[in-house]
Amino acid sequence: MIALIDCNSFFCSVERVFHPGLRHRPLCVLSNNDGCIVALTPEAKSLGLRRGDPYFKVAPIIEANRVAVFSTNMMLYAAMSRRVTNILRKSVMHVENYSIDESFCYLDGYERHFHLEQFMRQIAKRILTWTDIPVSVGIAPSKTLAKMGSKFAKDYRGYDSVCMIDSDERRRKALSLFPLKDVWGIGRHTLAKLEYCGVTTPLEFADKSEGWVKTHLTLPGQRTWKELNGIPCIDTSEVSQKQSICTSRSFGQMVSDLPNLRESVATFAASCANKLRGQRSVAGSVSVFIYSNRFRDDLAQYADCRTAPLLVKTADTIEITQTALQLLDEAYRPGIWYKKAGVILSDISSDAAVSQDLFDRVDNRNERTQLMKAIDNINHRFGVKSVRLAAEGDSKSAWQVKCDHRSQNYLTDLKELLTIHI
Repeated sequence: MIALIDCNSFFCSVERVFHPGLRHRPLCVLSNNDGCIVALTPEAKSLGLRRGDPYFKVAPIIEANRVAVFSTNMMLYAAMSRRVTNILRKSVMHVENYSIDESFCYLDGYERHFHLEQFMRQIAKRILTWTDIPVSVGIAPSKTLAKMGSKFAKDYRGYDSVCMIDSDERRRKALSLFPLKDVWGIGRHTLAKLEYCGVTTPLEFADKSEGWVKTHLTLPGQRTWKELNGIPCIDTSEVSQKQSICTSRSFGQMVSDLPNLRESVATFAASCANKLRGQRSVAGSVSVFIYSNRFRDDLAQYADCRTAPLLVKTADTIEITQTALQLLDEAYRPGIWYKKAGVILSDISSDAAVSQDLFDRVDNRNERTQLMKAIDNINHRFGVKSVRLAAEGDSKSAWQVKCDHRSQNYLTDLKELLTIHI
């Protein structure tokens, strides 16, 4: 059996941990540059607010109903996510992180010693007691059914945080009640095809013959069909090594000068390289793109994307950043007000074996690899960006993301520890 642990309204729940006075008030978390709502509580949803709503459009509703608003603070959310994961890893032998607020726990063999439903309910209560983060748990033979179970546990309090789909009767009942559009693995095109064929519920889809599924759907659709029938076949560990890594941001203020653009691209390139080393990979290609503001008809419009191969695949921040800045210099056009830029690393493979090149221009790769490890260790111990390239500039640059409602980094920055006034 597989359990999915899903943190309820995770971003909002983290904010409530450090602002207990907001426990029953509606609350929203905004995207980069405070543009759109990306997370909200049930109390906020009851007011008619929805994920994706532009902040400026729903500001009257927010002000009239005293909705608490926060800017996204990924540093804080990631720190709290690690605490939840640590509790899971101390309770279950095999835990697989799927996202910042979701983890799969493999429970094979645990049924010999525990009642699985009660076992996971105790873990859910432990997480709530130790972190104040409410979670919903789904237990089932496959990951898709487990995700459905977690959704039922979240929507219906009678489950007491845990919904287990452990019999064919429960599986069929869950499939008959769950919306087809919300099934994990069924995208927009697959949904349209199923509805065209007269399939309106997950149960009807699961009851189709294997031959029908192979005739009408692609391999991902066939896997979803098997998962709905309790046959596990989705390996989410495959997503741990990404095939491409992208870091991009819309600027807090539009910029037109090259130095500001170079700072942003250097920052994005360093972030990509850090993620690359985090998954023990190397990249063979670097791309840089820059955009003007397409919503400003009064300004000149321009967009460009440049790509360059790396002679030897690498995760070296210095080499990747130098390549990215060269591409930016080629793409840059003066007189344009730029709104967004980004860096993409592709042609990614494991760092276990890297082919060398006779004409490699970097003659001290082993030393550079050790330097990157040392920098990563320092940043891990003393905080992100404790050591960085000078080309990245500082946090006061005009292009930096706007976050007027950001809470403090209570768990990762000594200067922003939580203070209590008595």
